[in-house]
Amino acid sequence: MNFLLIKSFKINRKFIICFFILLIILIPIIIFVSFANDDKKEDENNFIKWVDFNVTSDVMKLTSKLDIDSHNDNNSNIQYNWIELISYLACKYGNDFNNFKKSDLDNLVNELNSGKTMEEITRNFKNYNYYYEAYSSVLCDFIGNCSTENNNENTTKSTNTNRNENNNKTETGIIPEKSYGIKVYLPIAKNYAFSHYKDFGKSRDYGFKRVHLGNDLMGSIGTPIVAVEGGTIEHLGWNQYGGWRIGIRSYDKKRYYYYAHLRKDHPYADGLEEGSTVNAGDIIGYLGMTGYSIKENVNNVNVPHLHFGIQLIFDESQVDSPNEIWIDVYEIIEFLK
Repeated sequence: MNFLLIKSFKINRKFIICFFILLIILIPIIIFVSFANDDKKEDENNFIKWVDFNVTSDVMKLTSKLDIDSHNDNNSNIQYNWIELISYLACKYGNDFNNFKKSDLDNLVNELNSGKTMEEITRNFKNYNYYYEAYSSVLCDFIGNCSTENNNENTTKSTNTNRNENNNKTETGIIPEKSYGIKVYLPIAKNYAFSHYKDFGKSRDYGFKRVHLGNDLMGSIGTPIVAVEGGTIEHLGWNQYGGWRIGIRSYDKKRYYYYAHLRKDHPYADGLEEGSTVNAGDIIGYLGMTGYSIKENVNNVNVPHLHFGIQLIFDESQVDSPNEIWIDVYEIIEFLK
């Protein structure tokens, strides 16, 4: 009996020792995995949740001119980045550009010309990186190297496609001249009149109480609508709120352009379908007054206009969700005019 007790004690003792050794090995692993999962969750959620686009058209005009002129001037000692300039001003004014003074921009330019870097100048601006990422998501493809062939001519097909690799010519046989400048277009075709006003956030009540998440551009039925930027068509067809509408996602996936209330019977340019691509400046549809109806192809909008909106996407979880980020595009339209 005593022998059995002693033997049982030895077995239990070995088990206890093994258990503690295993525990000593597992605890650091469990802690590491736990921290790794926390870091992973933090990384997954580490994206911008909201943007108030408050940059005025005057600020965009001044900073874009500095950017473009410095890149096109072979004698310039420095090349400015308009998004960096805007982000600096956003920090200085707490994103309230109504406080903008040109002297502040001039002082910044003088500092950069003296040899200081933007990193040095903004070292104590804790929100600079946020503003730079936020405003880059909107403006990153507005300025850059572009072709001047058929500049500002809105056509259904871009002439910079199907390039012959041997002679660098397009289908037209014309060699496009390269330049650095504005790459995007107004959504209303050139030489067509329109008007607009600040209506972002205004109340809407068709279907349910909600706010207006775009800018209405009033014009004549049939006015050609132009792709502001190139991208992939994600939505094309009827929506009871927007009528005949088209949604285009930029190639970098950061911007979703929404064009709504297109013309009854013939809303779109020929050949467009979901999944196809368009180039900046392509005609994509025609202004109308469709929408506010479950039934397709109905004119229930009171005044002919284009509803134009831009959604920012920092993470795919923000698509088709309550977490969508739509910005006020009124000043962008003023800038592109």
